[in-house]
Amino acid sequence: MDLGAVRCSMNSTKLSRPMILRRAAATILLSSAALMGHPAPGDSMTQAAARPALAERLGFKPTDRVLIINGDDAGVSHASVAATTDALEHGLMTCATIMTPCPWFPEIAEYARAHPAVDFGLHLTHTSEWKAFKWGPVASRSDVPGLVDPQGYLWPDVQSVYKNATPEQAYLEARAQIKKALAAGVDVTHLDSHMGALQYDDRYFQVYRRLGKEFDLPLRMGSQEVLAAGGGGHQRGQLDSDGTICPDYLIHGGRVKDEQIADYWKRMIADLKPGVTELYIHAALAGEEMRRITNSWKDRAAEHELFTSDAEIRRILESQNVKRIGYRALRDLQRKARNGRS
Repeated sequence: MDLGAVRCSMNSTKLSRPMILRRAAATILLSSAALMGHPAPGDSMTQAAARPALAERLGFKPTDRVLIINGDDAGVSHASVAATTDALEHGLMTCATIMTPCPWFPEIAEYARAHPAVDFGLHLTHTSEWKAFKWGPVASRSDVPGLVDPQGYLWPDVQSVYKNATPEQAYLEARAQIKKALAAGVDVTHLDSHMGALQYDDRYFQVYRRLGKEFDLPLRMGSQEVLAAGGGGHQRGQLDSDGTICPDYLIHGGRVKDEQIADYWKRMIADLKPGVTELYIHAALAGEEMRRITNSWKDRAAEHELFTSDAEIRRILESQNVKRIGYRALRDLQRKARNGRS
């Protein structure tokens, strides 16, 4: 904020001292909000702050620690389907997100149809990151030419998407994925973005926002301080103005060098804040299939074991009286609120 500009503005017009002080205070407040990446008073974020916290709106106390444990990459492999369904049935996982373009989508879609009470969202997929295991778009390649590499697969990284595609093509592909899942009988409860392709660039975030509103689905979002640091401090306010719900916090990153995956997760969940937090894992059974696909196969197998059968994880959650929920509760709340406004 340019304090000199504030002084200049004050000197340019003859005002009473009280008016000068009020105008200066307002200018400072507005500038501070902009610098911090937060919307100014009177907008949707301020209005949201006046409402009960998300936990309260979901029926919990404001001091409760509420946790969503999501399984990403469901359907990328048979090993992912087997581990995800095991963790949902016997472990701590509360929901999962499906990769619609991937080869094992039919298997996980069949499971979702047979288990309609299980919360399944979509892991909207605009990249295909592994060298020897690839997939292409759901939409026609002629409709999304910038999303595909010379071999016809999705690009391996997000920056290639931003360089070669357009937000409209990303929207067409994401919408095709949602339509495919719905047509397959998946009762879609939420959306997130594989490798963050719809989150790291505001042009693509607007696609994400559009989809959440169009299909009336809650979205995974980074925590406010993380978004603000990356220039996206306005995004949660935009979603709130749309009536789109997202958890308060997202556990993303923070693993230190050489830290074992079990130690990382136990450290993360031992420090949950009051409110609604989401964490995500990539559960997959150990075996030749995953070893051929990715170097992260050991971590994926460890996450499956950790969130399915590890007693210490359960003890840490119980010691904090953590309440586990899936995204269906958020979707129901969002749709009820939106229907009430219409």
